[in-house]
Amino acid sequence: MASSARSYAIPAGPLANALNRFADISQLQLLYSGETTRGLRTRGLNGTYTSQQALAQLLGGTGLTFRFSGGSNVTIERPGAPVAVGGVPADAISLDTIDVEGASSSDPGRTEGTGVYTPSVTATATGLQLSPRETPQSVSVITRQHVEDFNLRSVSEVIDHTPGLSTVNAGGERTMFYARGFMVRNFRYDGVPISFQNFAGANATTEQRTDMAMYDRVEVLKGASGLLTGVGDPGATINMIRKKPTRAFQGYTTLNAGSWNDYRGELDISGALNESGTVRGRFVTAHQDNESYLDHYHRKSSLFYGIVEADLTPDTLFTVGADYQRSLPRGTAHGVILMFNRLGEFNEMPRSFNPATNWSTWEAYTYNSFAKLEHRFDNEWRVKLQLNHQIGGYDATVGCACGGFPDPLNGSGVTMWRNVWTSKAETTAANVYASGPLWLFDRKHELVLGGSTSRQNRVRVNHNAADSNVNVPDYYNWTGNFPKPGWIPFLPDDPNKEIFEENSFYAMTRLQAHDRLKVLLGARITNYEARQRVFGVSTHLKKSGQVIPYYGAIFDITDVLSAYASYTGIFQPQAALNEQGTTLPPIEGINTEVGLKAAFLDGRINASAAYFQVKQDNYAVPTGGLTPNGTPAYRPADGVVTKGFELEISGQLSPRWQLQAGFTHNISMLNNERVSAFTPANQFTFYSTYKLDGALDGLMVGGGTRWVDTTSDKVTHPIDGSIWHTAPSYWVVDAMASYKFNDKLSATLNIRNLLDNKYYTFYGWYNGYSWGAPRSVLLSMTYRF
Repeated sequence: MASSARSYAIPAGPLANALNRFADISQLQLLYSGETTRGLRTRGLNGTYTSQQALAQLLGGTGLTFRFSGGSNVTIERPGAPVAVGGVPADAISLDTIDVEGASSSDPGRTEGTGVYTPSVTATATGLQLSPRETPQSVSVITRQHVEDFNLRSVSEVIDHTPGLSTVNAGGERTMFYARGFMVRNFRYDGVPISFQNFAGANATTEQRTDMAMYDRVEVLKGASGLLTGVGDPGATINMIRKKPTRAFQGYTTLNAGSWNDYRGELDISGALNESGTVRGRFVTAHQDNESYLDHYHRKSSLFYGIVEADLTPDTLFTVGADYQRSLPRGTAHGVILMFNRLGEFNEMPRSFNPATNWSTWEAYTYNSFAKLEHRFDNEWRVKLQLNHQIGGYDATVGCACGGFPDPLNGSGVTMWRNVWTSKAETTAANVYASGPLWLFDRKHELVLGGSTSRQNRVRVNHNAADSNVNVPDYYNWTGNFPKPGWIPFLPDDPNKEIFEENSFYAMTRLQAHDRLKVLLGARITNYEARQRVFGVSTHLKKSGQVIPYYGAIFDITDVLSAYASYTGIFQPQAALNEQGTTLPPIEGINTEVGLKAAFLDGRINASAAYFQVKQDNYAVPTGGLTPNGTPAYRPADGVVTKGFELEISGQLSPRWQLQAGFTHNISMLNNERVSAFTPANQFTFYSTYKLDGALDGLMVGGGTRWVDTTSDKVTHPIDGSIWHTAPSYWVVDAMASYKFNDKLSATLNIRNLLDNKYYTFYGWYNGYSWGAPRSVLLSMTYRF
């Protein structure tokens, strides 16, 4: 293994990232501690080398040593370190100085332990492990270091820190994500797409509440993802990358306490399960119990995650794992604060006002099980099979003072919404692909061939209140006390049933057309079928042989700056109905993007500037009428065009200074009128940390802000009827400080909404609004094993 020659293309940058990629290619087991490699960098590697030659090149100029012990095991350490059991000191090779993070070879893009805010590689756009500069689309990555510094505990909190993405709160547990003016419903887990449902689907609350304790990073691909996702929205794709086991033993436990009786604990343990390290495991659990700035709200949640990796042979890796999450809220609203009183005045209520009843709940759960088999051949080709099975659902028994217009004198005129919604979805997905080099005209190119299949069965049952007691005595003195009714089925013996199926084949090649020019050509062929019966109306959509093209090009202008362009198709079936009760045809269109990408300071900083345009046909536009079951009807409209640009920078300005910032502008128009106005046209995010030295060594300070432009939506005014209402723009400023007492113990203080700004998001369907969270404080203590 040590003497076999392989081809390497590893960019300059953080040593930890380079070693991840080296281990992925060489299939060697690298043994070292995180402290050994912290903060070190490498000049990179490009060419054909033996393992010894490659390691010498990567570690050159660092002062570290490496030695082979037991064939495929390599120990990396500082000179003079104690000899490991079974080591052969005479084999040690002296280098100049380096720092490497212990890494799992199964995840070349791993960010845990790197300490940086930018990734080394990402595969979310093309399936190939490419650096951000080599990827011809906008990609934002929230790394593990960013998550830990700002104590981002859920995906919703991560989205607030992601350049170009925004959130809209629909009341209660439901927070929807938007990018480039459109809802984001494309979720992938370790690259496998498994979800079809819309925001009211079985997984909605758990996707938004997904606990970050089990994830290494979140990669967000902006724009359409037609090649690897196929069916999906044009705004963005959120790829959740799970933590993987490590060969060296490591672990931590964290305890949190914060405002509004917010308590949480995490435990993460990882390491080898046998003496040789060929079997490795990891276990993560987190439990949270919190109240809220909202009156009579309380929530408990739990996460359990386990994963095992086994090297079946030096070139074959088998992975199996599972996770379980559950959220149990009480006092959660299916609705928002009423926007106007009976006189037509804006109905400003305290931020603590909660329109939900005390018994209102939206319990949600997901079970995920997954497996992966991966084999690498001597010719650098790799074959990977991924399987994922998910069961997700919710049980929502909701009561909310959310209807009507309150009288400003006595609080009368408000009615209750009381319903029960239960939903369960079972999703099975499989993805298999092969990737490797292809030699043509004396140049090395890359090829990806793959296929995927997925099926989701979903059942939803709705109940209404059995009584007619709907009047709220006094809205302005509401406390949540309201009797819980009995329930009757909305449609007796006729639950909503939905089946979604997709089968696809995809291929993509990355051609080295010139020393400075790479061209990407690919396509996905999709067969899609949806059979639905919703509120007594049956629909059926079947589309075979849908071709979704993907083209891209990257031209290296200089050694640090590249220009790129990409083009991909859009295909998205939709649930909207026309006035006859028929489902609208799928949205189809194109996503084009051009821009510049740069990698400064040997790849420590990635920056990008992009201009994009999205054109969609069959876009759902309200007709003003109703469907046969009484819901709003829509018609398909062609020619919705979204134009905008994005700027982003992330990375390490110095060994002590981390930064991630971005600005996004986008406008969607149809016939010279703006659509999707309830999402901001402009937004800005900035987050940064700095490690002090000298007498303050061990202290890190940081902070950030996000600015969101004005948003508008149509609402119903008690006097003027249907009108546009605009929410003002706002800033939210956060701050943090952490202190490292020693190598094991550290403390972090996070202050969110430091200036206690008041802001709200509107959700026009419910004719109301919800306040953003006031200032809060969170203290964390972490002990690392």
